Formats: sequence, structure tokens, C-alpha cells
Amino acid sequence: MADSISILLQKISACQTCAAHLPHGINPVLTAHEKSPIVIIGQAPGRKVHESSIPWDDKSGDNLRAWLDVSKEDFYNPQKLALIPMGFCYPGTGKSGDLPPRKECAPQWHPGLMDQMKEVQLVILIGQYAQQYYLKKKRLSNLTETVKNFKSYLPEFFVLPHPSPRNNIWRAKNQWFDQEVIPELQKTVKYLLP
Repeated sequence: MADSISILLQKISACQTCAAHLPHGINPVLTAHEKSPIVIIGQAPGRKVHESSIPWDDKSGDNLRAWLDVSKEDFYNPQKLALIPMGFCYPGTGKSGDLPPRKECAPQWHPGLMDQMKEVQLVILIGQYAQQYYLKKKRLSNLTETVKNFKSYLPEFFVLPHPSPRNNIWRAKNQWFDQEVIPELQKTVKYLLP
């Protein structure tokens, strides 16, 4: 018999799989509820999120909430939005920013979590790691092309770039994102949230 979502979350919080590879220690940061209609799959917690234990508790989270046009109250209500990263713990910093999410988390934990969330109507895939894992061969040659063709992944998935302020240059070069993708995202989220 499958574990309930509350048991799964307890097991995730006690997970030691990557302990030897996490220079800042283990601190899985995610939220999920069996009634979540929308799941947001991100990358991995950054340093600030690692310290606060609150998903998307940084400038990227501020941008993401603006893109979605949801309040903090709704964003942090797991009965409305499940916040599940590809890697649950902060991976540390590399030469050009945070390291990629650990590869162990998603295959170990995502299937069980998704099985327990029976009311999911949309999965929002943020960034290349989530898109690579979930879209597999349906993903296009790069993130820009994948996001530009976002309608081809609906209604199951909505694809987005990472909302990091570091991506402001990308947004300036790709103005279609703010003009076409964001309005469609907001309309979709508004329709699905109770």
C-alpha cells in the first residue's frame, strides 16, 4: 500500500540519501497536500530558502508570485499550490551560482508525491532541470524554444524559465514572454485555484 502524503513528507524530511554531498547540511524544503490542484516543480532551494525553510522565500519567489498573480497566502497554502523542487536541499554554490539540484531526489520521491495528489490539474515546470525530467523528448532544443511553445504542453504542463532576477536580461531579449506567456499563465492559474 502506498504511503499517505503526510508519511511521505515525514520520510523526505528524514532523508539522508545526499548527506555526503550537501556542504550546508540536510534541509528538505517543499510543501504538498493531497488536494493540491497545481504543482510547481522548481530547481532546488537557494541559500536564503535553506536558512528560512520556506519555499521560494527570495527574490525569485517574489517574481514567481507576480507571474502567477497570486497572494502569498494562496501561494503558501498547499491545498492550492504544492511547491516541490527537483532537489529538496540546497546543493551549495559553484563557480557561476548555485549548483544544480541533486539528481537523487526526483526519481526517489516525485512519483510517490504525484501518486498521492489525486486532484492535480496542472504541473508548472520551472527551468531546464524540471523540463528535462518531465518532458523528456518532448522538450525542444533549448529553454527559450520550449517556453516559446508553451501551448503545446498544455493542459498537463505549463513551462517557464526560472524567475531569478538573473534572468532579467533573458526577459528583455524575449519580450513575447511577458506579452504572451504571463497573461496565459495568470488566466490558467486563476481558473484552477479554488
